[in-house]
Amino acid sequence: MTRAHRIQIWIASLVVLTLITIGILALVRWQKQKAISLRGAVVVQDSDTRKQLPIAGVTVSAGDLSVSDAKSDSSGLFVLNLRKPIRRGYPIVLHFRHSQYQPLDLKDYVGHQLYVVHLAPVSNTAVSETRPQTKVANVRARYTVKAQTELNVGSAVKTFQVVNKGNVPCKGQVPCSPDGNWKAALGSASLDAGAGNEFRDARASCIAGPCPFTRIESDRFSQAGQIMTVVARNWSDTATFLLEAEVVRPMVTQSEHWSYPVIFGNGLSFTLPSAAASVSIEADVDGQTIVFPLSPTLFLSWANCDTVLNPDKGRVFRCTLKPGYHFQ
Repeated sequence: MTRAHRIQIWIASLVVLTLITIGILALVRWQKQKAISLRGAVVVQDSDTRKQLPIAGVTVSAGDLSVSDAKSDSSGLFVLNLRKPIRRGYPIVLHFRHSQYQPLDLKDYVGHQLYVVHLAPVSNTAVSETRPQTKVANVRARYTVKAQTELNVGSAVKTFQVVNKGNVPCKGQVPCSPDGNWKAALGSASLDAGAGNEFRDARASCIAGPCPFTRIESDRFSQAGQIMTVVARNWSDTATFLLEAEVVRPMVTQSEHWSYPVIFGNGLSFTLPSAAASVSIEADVDGQTIVFPLSPTLFLSWANCDTVLNPDKGRVFRCTLKPGYHFQ
């Protein structure tokens, strides 16, 4: 093999190796690239922005360009994942479908943006129904919240003595007076509020004897609880102490609250705190006051409802009237 042949083989090998390296790098780069996701919100088309309610359950697709169809949630949000290697600037057609709204095909280019899509209700273009419309009025939401209350059931009183002899040097034999000079004695007393009860406003005091030479050792007795204990120190003659507290029974009650929805057009909205329970909606339907328990399925005979959880754990409720009903 001549020198020229060896050089040609070496150059060909180098070219092949370079192409393989470029292919591997391109493949690695393609794998590292994240697929593009389109994010947006679907709302009702209306010139009054207060009536542009979010639409849940809208099917969003982009044909073969999307991994799968997406559906808008209760806040109207949709996230549509595109296939690789679709990049920004690629032409795309987004299809929005919902049985109660007119279909929409949105032509655009893949870009870094938030889509806000407005769908027109089918009823806007349908022929008006000849049957009379049922009136819905005086709508209010009723719910309960658990509240902690206390029932005062009496008071507890107890006296106890700490026996000691005054003016006896301590000589390092504990317990001693706070300054370490005199021999002291410790005494304690306890009270039981009874099962299910707790103490409140506990207080302990020296009421007889050389009280200036006594001290309540700790204030743990003032903490709420069923058992109350106090310890006293006396470094003079015998002293008498009084232990007393109020006795209460903690109780959980359900307090009733009301929320009055905001109504725009054929939609109503209201919010409830995270602790709200037993939610129901009361309304005058065709002149008759009716209570509609709002079950987890959010079913109402006269409206379609959905709810979304706020960051503060509160809940937003949105309802849209069904055909044949209107707010008075």
